[in-house]
Amino acid sequence: MTQRIATCPNCGAKIIFKWSSSVQTVCEYCKSVLVRTDVDLKKVGQVADLPPDISPIQLNTEGNYRNNAFVVIGRIIYQYDQGGWNEWHLMMNDGTSGWLSDAQEEYAVSFPVVGPATGTAISSTAGQKLPAESQLQIGQTYSWNGATYTVSVITQAHFRGVEGELPFQYWNKDDVTFADLRSSSRKFATLDYSDTEPVLYLGDLVEFEDLKLKNLRQFEGWS
Repeated sequence: MTQRIATCPNCGAKIIFKWSSSVQTVCEYCKSVLVRTDVDLKKVGQVADLPPDISPIQLNTEGNYRNNAFVVIGRIIYQYDQGGWNEWHLMMNDGTSGWLSDAQEEYAVSFPVVGPATGTAISSTAGQKLPAESQLQIGQTYSWNGATYTVSVITQAHFRGVEGELPFQYWNKDDVTFADLRSSSRKFATLDYSDTEPVLYLGDLVEFEDLKLKNLRQFEGWS
């Protein structure tokens, strides 16, 4: 895919977008949060130092999901009362945008039900309205795309940082709510309440080895 090149309005560094549909990126040099407009880049904030992280995944890690190659081009970091996790933004080989959730050595790949380029959350899938945050309860079941999912975890999370490219504008968020749902066949769903309308992501729980990851971060004590 064609890479788009721009200049950081804060420090003048060259900014290269790996994914043509990226809306936001972080300057590698001055850590400015940059949002694309029709004609240029606009600085909307500054990234603080990212919290310590033991994940072997990093920007530019490459892998494979369902015979579709991907590269990691961005990350959102969250913390909650039991630790933290990463949401890695994936650029798939077919041009779509996906997410790799990386939480305490448990991994899931998922995709928004409505593509990120639309910038629009959906309110229903297969005729079923997405629940409001106030309606969430552990054990509730929902059916999407022919699979039945059960709410397994409801997490109040705190935004801790961002890096790389994202398909939407996202930084310096307040505390947000996520609901994770699972099926009996290892299918995975997330309800994301970080915006005005919930967004549904569907995918699969995956094994680390099955992703066939390359260009991993190496550090002492991990193998």
